[in-house]
Amino acid sequence: MAASSSGSNLPRFSFSSSAAAAADYPPRITLTADQYRRCSEALSSFKEKLRNSPDQITAEFAHLQANRIRPSEMARSCTVALDGVNLSKNRYTDILPFDKNRVVLDQCKDYRPSARGYINASLITTSSLESVSRFIATQGPLPHTYEDFWEMVIQYRCPVIVMLTRLVDNYKVMIKCGDYFQAEDGPREFGNICIVTKWIRSIDTSLVLRNLEVNYRESEEPPMSVLHIQYPEWPDHGVPRDTIAVREILKRIYHLPPNLGPIVVHCSAGIGRTGTYCTIHNTIQRILVGDKTALDIANTVSVFRSQRIGMVQTMDQYQFCYEAIIDELEDLISDFNSETSSKWTLLNSQFSMPLFHVAADAFTLVRL
Repeated sequence: MAASSSGSNLPRFSFSSSAAAAADYPPRITLTADQYRRCSEALSSFKEKLRNSPDQITAEFAHLQANRIRPSEMARSCTVALDGVNLSKNRYTDILPFDKNRVVLDQCKDYRPSARGYINASLITTSSLESVSRFIATQGPLPHTYEDFWEMVIQYRCPVIVMLTRLVDNYKVMIKCGDYFQAEDGPREFGNICIVTKWIRSIDTSLVLRNLEVNYRESEEPPMSVLHIQYPEWPDHGVPRDTIAVREILKRIYHLPPNLGPIVVHCSAGIGRTGTYCTIHNTIQRILVGDKTALDIANTVSVFRSQRIGMVQTMDQYQFCYEAIIDELEDLISDFNSETSSKWTLLNSQFSMPLFHVAADAFTLVRL
C-alpha cells in the first residue's frame, strides 16, 4: 500500500533557536560501552573485508546490478507514475516510485482524481525501531512540482531536507534541480504554501545550512521549522574527495528526536547520491542499536532498491559507502577513547593516590 500521512499527530521541532544546528562543528555522538563494543566489532569486520576480500565488494555490487528491475517489471510496479496525467512530474522517465511505497499527497494543487496525490518520492526504511531514521528519497523538484514538494514536507512533518546536488551541473551545463528553497530576499510563495529563511550559514566543509519556516498562507497554526542542508560539491554519478562532509551531515541530524517525521534526501534523480547517503546514515544507526544485519551492506542496498529503483548507482558510490562507514566508526571510537581517558585523568587528579591501576584501555575503564 502506498505511504500516506497527514502528520497531524507528529510533534514539532524548531531549529530557529538551535545553536547546535548552526554551529561550526556538529555535536559529538556520545557512545555507551555497548555501542563502543558494537562499533569496534563492526569496524574490524569492515576493515578485514577491505584488506582480505576487496574483490568481494566488487562482486557484491555486480550482483546488485545483475538483479536490477527490468522495464517490464517497472511498468507493472509504477503504474501511478506512468499515468499520463503524472508523466510531466517525473524529472527522468526511468526513475519512478513504486506504487507500494510511493509518497501520497492528501491534497495538492492538482485536484484531478486520476493524479492520485502523485509526487516522485518514495518512503525508505529498513527497521521498525524508532531510533533508526526513516527517509523520503525523492528527485530534485521541477518548477511545476515545488508546491507538491513542500506539501509533502508539511504533511509528513519532515524536519530535515538533505540536498546532495547543485542546481546546475557546471561541467555539463545541465539543470539538475529547481530552485525550490532559496528565500534570502524575502518570503517565497508556491501556490498556497509560503517559505521564509530564518538564518543561513556556510560551513568550511562546503555544507550550506538554512533554517526555513514553512506554512500554508492562510494558516493560523505556527509555521513548521525545517533544517535544509545542501552539499553542492558531491559530483553527479561520482563521489566526494573525502567522507568528511557526508559524515558531518549525519552528525548534525543524529540527535534529532526519533519520533519526528522522515528525513527528505534528494539529489537530481533521487537514487545515486541519495541512496549512498541513506546507506551510510542507516548503517551507522543500526550498528549503534545492535542490529548485526547492518554489517551486510549489500543487503541494505538491496532492500533500498526494493523501495526505489537504482539506489546507489555506481561502483564508486558503493565503495564510498564502505569508506564513509569505516571513517565514521573510527571517529566514534577515537572520540570515545579520548573522552574516557579525560574522565579517568580528572578522576585520578582529585585524589593524592590513584584509585585504580589498570591498563589504559578505554573499554576496560568504562567497565570499571
